[in-house]
Amino acid sequence: MANELEQLRSMTTVVADTGEIESIKAYKPQDATTNPSLLLAAAQMPAYQSLVDEAVSYGESQPGSSEDRLSACIEKLFVIFGLEILKIIPGRVSTEVDARYSFSTEATINKAKRFIDLYKKSGIDRERILIKIASTWEGIRAAEVLEKEGIHCNMTLLFGLGQAIACAEAKATLISPFVGRILDWYLKDLGVDSIAPQEDPGVKSVSKIYNYYKKFGYKTEVMGASFRNAGEIRELAGCDLLTIAPKLLDELQKGNGTLTRKLDASKAQKEEIEKISMNEEMFRWMLNEDAMATEKLADGIRRFNADSDKLRAYVRKRFEAAVKA
Repeated sequence: MANELEQLRSMTTVVADTGEIESIKAYKPQDATTNPSLLLAAAQMPAYQSLVDEAVSYGESQPGSSEDRLSACIEKLFVIFGLEILKIIPGRVSTEVDARYSFSTEATINKAKRFIDLYKKSGIDRERILIKIASTWEGIRAAEVLEKEGIHCNMTLLFGLGQAIACAEAKATLISPFVGRILDWYLKDLGVDSIAPQEDPGVKSVSKIYNYYKKFGYKTEVMGASFRNAGEIRELAGCDLLTIAPKLLDELQKGNGTLTRKLDASKAQKEEIEKISMNEEMFRWMLNEDAMATEKLADGIRRFNADSDKLRAYVRKRFEAAVKA
């Protein structure tokens, strides 16, 4: 019998949630996602120092102030890792916009276009790139503009139905609801150590979003993300995509249980679900009324920004050392 990972692939597109190129080679996913946290970890590994060196050399050659050149270096580093990943996978790689731009539509659009231009100069068509953007109101508006220009977006830091509906109505290509971070919040809030996968609030949230999308015919795809255990993944079998860390990919690959489809578009269309009319007022109200989503969105932006700052500090040292040499 096929292992659990192979069974999952028969009903869901499997995406590798890592910046480690060797892990991507090992598990052969369709797509791959990266973020500042993953890239920070990968950039410090000895195996990838040549990629960092390449980004530093690029930054040195750019015009402008030292800060301008450092920014160019970091942008190039994101793209270099993306390029290495694209050599391995047949599908798309997600490259993330700085968290500090989460509340600026204009800055998000500009950063996305710079990424796309860097990929284009390396011979990569925009169809193979997803720009990751925080699911704030401003980020969603940026995605709406970018999608109209043929730049596809992966909406991240998504914790609730209101965010998901706004993303779908903006015609974002993909959303990445964070299953594990939702679970983290409820474990702390309820003061418990664990919740069974069948009752997992993160699993229930993604299932609700998936059923809503399929009920009303939205084209935006749902990609569950940020898993804490393989049980969550098993409960979301059938979701459009699932992005999974290497440790859990390994567990599924070694698993020999029978996987059952839990999410089904044809069944979702028969569900009795009320359609919500979405605008900025409704978006902000639904977010405000969901303490978990409000807190985890703000926390997620802070965390990604902190790791972006660490990555910037790490690259700055390498960059300044190269300039002095």
